[in-house]
Amino acid sequence: MSDQIPSPPPGPTPAPSGADAGGGRYAPPPGYALAPAPVAPYGNPLRPSDSPYGVPVAGPPPAAAATLGIIAFVLSLVAAVGTSIVAAVAAYRVGLGAGRRLFDDAMVGSFDWSFLAPVRGDVLWTEIAFWTGTALGIWALVQGIIAIVKRRGRGFGIAAVVIACLGPVVFGVVVQSLLAAGLAAGTGLTG
Repeated sequence: MSDQIPSPPPGPTPAPSGADAGGGRYAPPPGYALAPAPVAPYGNPLRPSDSPYGVPVAGPPPAAAATLGIIAFVLSLVAAVGTSIVAAVAAYRVGLGAGRRLFDDAMVGSFDWSFLAPVRGDVLWTEIAFWTGTALGIWALVQGIIAIVKRRGRGFGIAAVVIACLGPVVFGVVVQSLLAAGLAAGTGLTG
């Protein structure tokens, strides 16, 4: 009979004091056990908002909308491909319209920028395409990085960053190639 633990008296139990208090920490009354604290697996943070009672629950984060990454991807395509096409067509027309005069001035040894006067509209379109591509490319690069970090369209964000970084190279190669083709056609040097 002396081996049994007495049951706690009904009603509130006074908290132990002094050395019995465990250094000022709460100790449950005899016969009561505390629930173990939830532990999240590696890589999954505990989020109190997942539980209706405020107890953290482990699990994957909710899927966020991919809109941020998709917008960055579309912007990078417009910056790399769209502006390159506009500038390439305008550069070909510049070469076609100013090729003969440029060739003649190069043979004489003098160089006068007035040879671009007849094609100033096309030169302006090339420059507008360049600056538009630059602005959209920087926007796509920044928004793509944000999409990657926030996991809101991560795949599209990665693609947007890659395309935005390659955009200036694509622009330069395409515009230079078509300008050279236009110059060759304008000077009559093609076979």
